[in-house]
Amino acid sequence: MSLSCFRLHAILTIRYISHRLNLSHSNSRVRCSKRNMSQAEMVKMVNGSNCCSSKVVINDPKLLHQKKTAIRLAGPSKFQVIADFDNTLTKFWVDGFKGHSSHALLQQENPEYNAKRDELFNYYHPLEFDPEIPIDEKTKLMEEWWGKTHSLLIEGGLTYDAIRNSVAGAMIAFREGVVELFEFLEERDVPILIFSAGLADIIEEVLRQKLHRTFKNVKIVSNRMKFDENGNLVSFTGKLIHSLNKNEHALDMAASLHDHLGEIDDHVIDSASVKKRTNVLLLGDHMGDLRMSDGLNYETRISVGFLNNNIENSLDNYRKGFDIVYLDDAPMSGVVKLVSELFSSASD
Repeated sequence: MSLSCFRLHAILTIRYISHRLNLSHSNSRVRCSKRNMSQAEMVKMVNGSNCCSSKVVINDPKLLHQKKTAIRLAGPSKFQVIADFDNTLTKFWVDGFKGHSSHALLQQENPEYNAKRDELFNYYHPLEFDPEIPIDEKTKLMEEWWGKTHSLLIEGGLTYDAIRNSVAGAMIAFREGVVELFEFLEERDVPILIFSAGLADIIEEVLRQKLHRTFKNVKIVSNRMKFDENGNLVSFTGKLIHSLNKNEHALDMAASLHDHLGEIDDHVIDSASVKKRTNVLLLGDHMGDLRMSDGLNYETRISVGFLNNNIENSLDNYRKGFDIVYLDDAPMSGVVKLVSELFSSASD
C-alpha cells in the first residue's frame, strides 16, 4: 500500500469511527483490514472519565506491550515522566477558541514592549522551523531571540503582578485528567519534569490559578526570573533554555517548583536521582518534543503525542515518531489509564 493510500485509509477510518460512536459503544477497537501490513496501525476508542471519547492511534501494539511490561517489572522507583507544557498538559482549544500559550498570554503594563516582543516573534519564529538553516546557526539565532526577549521584559518593567493578572485573564486550561495523573504519580514518588522553553514563573502561576494546588514531585525545567522586593523583574537566573536545548541536558539549570516555598522533597526531584530513573513516559505535542529525553541514558521510553490539529497532514509522521498518538485535543484520561496499568497500587 502506498504512503498516500495508507494516510487516506487511516483518516477515513478515524472519521468512520467518530460516526459509529454516536450509534453504538460496542465496537471499541478497529483494525486495518489489510493483513499484509508489517506494522498494522490500530485505531481504537478510549472512553474518558468525563464520558467523552478520544481517538487513539498506536503504530506498533506489540512493541508498546513489550515496553509496558519492561516498565512494570522495573517498578515506579525507576520511572519518570517528561512533559511538554503548552498544548500537551494544556488544551489546544478553550471554549471554542485557540488557547493561549504560557508565552503568548504575558502582557506587560507597557504595551510598547508587547509590540516589540511580537516583532521579534515574527522575525525569528520562521527561522526556528526553516529546514535550510544548519543546527549550529539556528541555535545561535534562538539564543539571540530568547536573549532579546528577556531584555525587553526587564527593560519594559515587568512585574509579578503583571504575570498574575495575565494568567487570570488568559484563555488557558489544563486537559481533563491532568490532576488525576499528577496525584497518581505523586502517591508513588514519581517525578514529573515539565520542560518548557518559556518562563517557569508563568507556568507556576498557571498551576496555582488553574489547579489550585501544588505537587511535591513536579519540577519545572525552564527559564526562571528574579524579582526584587517590590516585585519588579531584575534578572534571569541560570543558563538560557530555548527550544533547541529543552531536554535533560538542561535539568541541572532548573530550580524546583517549590524551592522558594520550603516544600522541596529532595529524594523525589533531586537531579542526580532523577537521572537514575531510566524508564520514561514522554508527553508532547510536537515532533521536536521527542528530543526532550536527550541527555538521559534511558532503557525504555513510551512516547505519547497529542496531535491537536492538522491531523491529515501530520498523522503519518506522528504515528511513526510516537508510540501512542491522541487526536483532536484529547483529554489526559488515556495517559491516566496507561500509568494505572503500569503501577496498579501505590505499593508497586
